[in-house]
Amino acid sequence: MAANQVHMTAGDILTPLQGELLRGDRDRSFSGINTDSRTIEEGQLFWALKGETFDGHDFLREAIRKGAAGAVVDKDRTGALPANTRAAILAVPDTLKALGDLAGWWRHRYRARVTAITGSAGKTTTKEMTFGVLSLAGLTLKNEGNFNNLIGLPLSLFLLREQHRYAVLEMGMNRPGEISRLTEITDPDVGLITNVGRAHLEGLGSIEGVARAKVELLEKMSHRAVAILNGDDRILMRAAGAFSVKPITFGQGLHNRVRAEKICNLGREGISFDICAEGQSFSVRLRVPGFQNVYNGLAVAAIALSMNLSKDRIQEGLAQFKGIQGRFKVVPLRDGSTLIDDTYNSNPASLRAALESLRALAPQGGKIVVGLGEMLELGDETEAAHVEAGEMVAQAGTDWFVAMGDHAPEMIRGALQKGYPPERAIPVKDHQEMGAKLLEVMKSGDLVFLKASRRTGLDRVVHRLKEKKG
Repeated sequence: MAANQVHMTAGDILTPLQGELLRGDRDRSFSGINTDSRTIEEGQLFWALKGETFDGHDFLREAIRKGAAGAVVDKDRTGALPANTRAAILAVPDTLKALGDLAGWWRHRYRARVTAITGSAGKTTTKEMTFGVLSLAGLTLKNEGNFNNLIGLPLSLFLLREQHRYAVLEMGMNRPGEISRLTEITDPDVGLITNVGRAHLEGLGSIEGVARAKVELLEKMSHRAVAILNGDDRILMRAAGAFSVKPITFGQGLHNRVRAEKICNLGREGISFDICAEGQSFSVRLRVPGFQNVYNGLAVAAIALSMNLSKDRIQEGLAQFKGIQGRFKVVPLRDGSTLIDDTYNSNPASLRAALESLRALAPQGGKIVVGLGEMLELGDETEAAHVEAGEMVAQAGTDWFVAMGDHAPEMIRGALQKGYPPERAIPVKDHQEMGAKLLEVMKSGDLVFLKASRRTGLDRVVHRLKEKKG
């Protein structure tokens, strides 16, 4: 991972790093920061991080040989230093912590108003929607792709410049303490939690553990910051009650400060609804389908209103949003069938929300074909969650069900327990077999829905269907 065009000198960063300059000149300048020796460029600062598989210190000499102007290393790994080099070598107690510390220092060099977004589902879509709205009011920074962790988020912050008026940053986690640390680094002006669901249970134990991890955001935010929470999520609100914050809540319930009314599902054309907030009411139109996007849109409106943006900006920004690849993305195919690509991630809550939206998207007389891969990082709830997934498929009124992976039998069992026809509930062993089975059963006018956790690689099946069907 790299952050380019970050102009700083060794002397600039010694204090925020609480580091020691072992070799080189304090005036040595760096053109960027890079944690990957394979992609290091001349003039960059190589940051030696230790991961589960690789240790950057083992590649320090390679990075210097390729032209790195300097390196940040753990003070107990100075034995890895090359003997003869003009590069500036800075030693710190912990390179991962130091990366976050420096990113926090960089963030406060600029005046951009920072929004941090976390949650079990919907955080990426909400981030992208928010980026679209805020960009109408001024230059806005966002973190891309999976740059939402303890490495990627700091590298994203280094892209902040004087011209930026806003920054919107997604924060991910899979164990306690990560949201706390990310909040320390970003010091957000606005912090939003989309919801709490059964995700990353391997590291968090239970849905209550997930809630406690998410509300670390509230614990670490400044007292001046604005907290925005899904007021319809009882588990989240209960966990948030441990902190003396007065959040802006969003949802459908009348108790929420930002709520949706007059929801109209427009099928593949999207969804429209009225936003009622702060004594005003205005209509919005989303051109992406899925009931879950009502909550995403409400969250965005709450962020924008907290920053005193006009309703016109909210309406325009939400109307321009076109969806994200792999997240309930509607893809018309050449033969008249329709693919819904939701293969970026999956957990029980996001699966339920997606399945509840399918019926409104199915064409008259067409079948609904569902292909599911596994949901990962569910810990002790893995088996029960996959049985539940099959039950949800049956209850959604679908016509064909293809399940892939080691937990395909549990998914099929759940469907059969709810009366699903056995001849239409099919386990498959891999992507190739799933692709072949889907191509066999899908016809013109059908709706094909694919969803799984990202690491299962179900997007390969998406690519195959696109190749065969256009």
